[in-house]
Amino acid sequence: MIYLLEDEGGIRNFVLYALNNSGFEAEGFETPSAFYKAMEERLPDLLLLDIMLPEEDGISILKKLRGAGETRRLPIILLTAKSTEFDKVTGLDSGADDYITKPFGAMELISRIKALLRRSRDGDAAAEELTAGGITLVPSRHEVSCGGAPVALTLKEYELLFTLLRERGKVFSREQLLSRIWGYDFKGESRTVDVHIRTLRSKLGACGDVIETVRGVGYRIGGGALD
Repeated sequence: MIYLLEDEGGIRNFVLYALNNSGFEAEGFETPSAFYKAMEERLPDLLLLDIMLPEEDGISILKKLRGAGETRRLPIILLTAKSTEFDKVTGLDSGADDYITKPFGAMELISRIKALLRRSRDGDAAAEELTAGGITLVPSRHEVSCGGAPVALTLKEYELLFTLLRERGKVFSREQLLSRIWGYDFKGESRTVDVHIRTLRSKLGACGDVIETVRGVGYRIGGGALD
């Protein structure tokens, strides 16, 4: 089940039509109050969340969901008419896994949803603990810590860190990271990776420097054996 919280009727009907015709079960809500009521009865597999809403803005709703245990890991994609880097960083810092800037096409929307659902469901529970530069990542528990202190990451941030740690020393281009983590051929804003890396480093604090920028190429975590 996919929930859509969007107050504009035209966009809501467009998205629900696209989802239903792609084999998804979906339900749309015009107001946060209607959405909260539905959440009490059934939790979705993924949420599409508009930012500009009546009653309560999407960022506030996002923070509430990330603060509750049962929805802390709920895959959430922001739908936003705001396209500045500041707005995107605000959304990512608040816990969004991805964002789509309006207007958007049905194919892009479905591709992002499928990629996020696939990665959130599959995971890498069988992988062993990965460590580097004070960072510890435990895939079986989906936990990350820096110097022993827990670090709360969004799904995309976690997947970025896991990818870099799993193949430590390898330089990943932005295009490779987009393909692996977003799961589709990304066209347009390659800075999506840069924004996620920036917020990831910030959340890792003193451990953030372990993620190296290779000028003109991409990113890596320093080579050598795992700590």
